[in-house]
Amino acid sequence: MNLLLDTRALLWWLDDHPTLSTEAKTAIADTDNLVLISAAVIWEIKIKQSLGKLKIPRNFRKVLSEQPFEALSITAEHAYAVGELPALHRDPFDRMLVAQAKVEGLTIVTRDDHFRKYKVPIINA
Repeated sequence: MNLLLDTRALLWWLDDHPTLSTEAKTAIADTDNLVLISAAVIWEIKIKQSLGKLKIPRNFRKVLSEQPFEALSITAEHAYAVGELPALHRDPFDRMLVAQAKVEGLTIVTRDDHFRKYKVPIINA
């Protein structure tokens, strides 16, 4: 299975936070699964950090690079796919994740119910 972590799921994973579901932990830890981190997630984290809404370690890039995750760039195809989504949710980062999941055939790991409106495969974070 190919997984795409939303921002909260990634932060919970990195923090070994008890809120992350057992199902999500198992799926992320399964070496048979490809786990992807979108550039949109990093972008959102860095914006929230710069606004003082999120504290992350100084060595966040190194911490993330030590995970067995693959980076998922944002492509023109993903951007076009965002424009084709119905206006069910206004968060641009979430909409990009939905578009990427649709284009790339990914399962999103999230706790956010807005993703379900788009009928993409979900693992509850």
